[in-house]
Amino acid sequence: MNALPETSAARPATWPTVVVVIPFYNGADFIERSVRSVFAQSVPASEVIVVNDGSRPEERAALDGLAARYPFRILDKENGGQGSARNAGVAASTADCICFLDQDDFYLPNHIETLVSSIPPDDRLFGFVYADLYEADGDGNIVRTGVVKEHAQHPKRNILDLLRHDMFVLPSAALVSREAFEAVGGFDSQFMGFEDDDLFLRIFRKGYSNHFVDKAVTVWCIHTASTSFGIRMVRSRFKYFKKLTQMFPDEHQRGRYWFRECLVPRFQPYFVNHAIESIKNDDQYRAEMSAILAEYAAMVLANPYVGRKKKLRLRLTVFLLEHSSPALVRFIGALTRMPGIRALRRLYA
Repeated sequence: MNALPETSAARPATWPTVVVVIPFYNGADFIERSVRSVFAQSVPASEVIVVNDGSRPEERAALDGLAARYPFRILDKENGGQGSARNAGVAASTADCICFLDQDDFYLPNHIETLVSSIPPDDRLFGFVYADLYEADGDGNIVRTGVVKEHAQHPKRNILDLLRHDMFVLPSAALVSREAFEAVGGFDSQFMGFEDDDLFLRIFRKGYSNHFVDKAVTVWCIHTASTSFGIRMVRSRFKYFKKLTQMFPDEHQRGRYWFRECLVPRFQPYFVNHAIESIKNDDQYRAEMSAILAEYAAMVLANPYVGRKKKLRLRLTVFLLEHSSPALVRFIGALTRMPGIRALRRLYA
């Protein structure tokens, strides 16, 4: 899967120019695979920028060696996360359209060609086009050949769907118009996780179009070192939840209860389960996860449109978790997996 051709055809003169932006943070083990896939495209990018997001000196040095073999530009900046790095790369480029690539993922050979050729020629409010991915392990071994179309709805047509579910528009499998990207101010750099959902949601809200291609264009490599794992993702999820509550206040007059009908069903299982796992493991983040759950619960209890039963169940959950030992939480978790007692899980869901 990693053996990619080393030559590219010429870019058609009528096509928009494309920049590929790759955030880099201590990723020397993966970056060559990513860069090689960009320079093996059937239609080449106009610009390729690798943004060094404050990596260690020895990791940064790996980029110089790679740049001697592949003609990409290196942009150095202080560490600020993927969103910040992507914004810097876009700001340093001039291309009409933007493709992103995470350092541990890699493009399939027709990535740029597939996405650019899928832009409707008469779309004057073009926002982004996105496609499916292969899922793989850290070594690039394929796990499944379709990810995006198995989740959510495509293309994006309804704000209810965008709020109720993760969007599954991955930057590494998307092409974004510069006009739309700049119109919304790029990625929100406060996030180190969910910055992609936030970006594409805001582009949608601005009235720009989106188009889905039912074809894989990228290999998405998931492993324990990925940004999809870890405490930063948990913190970012809570920040995103709070931002959404501010962006979408309930509209009683119109019968739109965003908080109750979209945000609580989507996010509550995560916040409860994060707290449960931290208590079970008695890990270093136990107090922080409990604090996040407590703050979330306070927001639910303060909302006038959430039902009494849901509030009572959540209040009881928080109380039990605050007063339970790790051993007790592990015992209850095992107990509620037994037939006939599964209803007790509702206290922890």
